[in-house]
Amino acid sequence: MAKKPKALPALHWLAPRVRLSRALSLATLFGLMALLLVNNLWFANLHGARIPVILAIELVPLLLVLPGMLMGSARAHAWACFVVNIYFIKGVLAAFDPARALFGWIEVALSLGLFVAGLLYVRWRFQYERRLAGEGGCNVSG
Repeated sequence: MAKKPKALPALHWLAPRVRLSRALSLATLFGLMALLLVNNLWFANLHGARIPVILAIELVPLLLVLPGMLMGSARAHAWACFVVNIYFIKGVLAAFDPARALFGWIEVALSLGLFVAGLLYVRWRFQYERRLAGEGGCNVSG
C-alpha cells in the first residue's frame, strides 16, 4: 500500500517562518564572520603568522556562500550548512582550551545557529514554493 503524501502547510503559516529563518541564518553568518575577524585581529595568539593569511583561510569559505545567501538562494543556504560544520568542529576544539573557551563556545553557538536556521530555511522555502505552484492537497494550518 502506498502512503498518502503529507499535506503541505498553508502559505500564511510558511511565509513568516521563511522570513525568520532567512533573517536568523544571515544574522548568524555575519555574527560568525565578525567573531572570526575580531578574534584574529585582537585576541588570537597567532605565533607570528600573517593575519591576512589566517583571515583569508578562515573567511573564504563563508564568503563563498555569502552572495547566494544574500540573494535568498535555498541552494546557498544548503551549502552553508555543509560549510559551517568546519567552524563547529573548530569551536568545539577551542572550547576545551581554557584560554580560548569563551571564543570556542560562541563559535559553536553561532555555527549551530547558522546550521539550524539554514536547514529550516531550505525546508520551508521549498515547501512555500511547492505550495505556490499549486501542490499540497488540503490546507493545514499550524
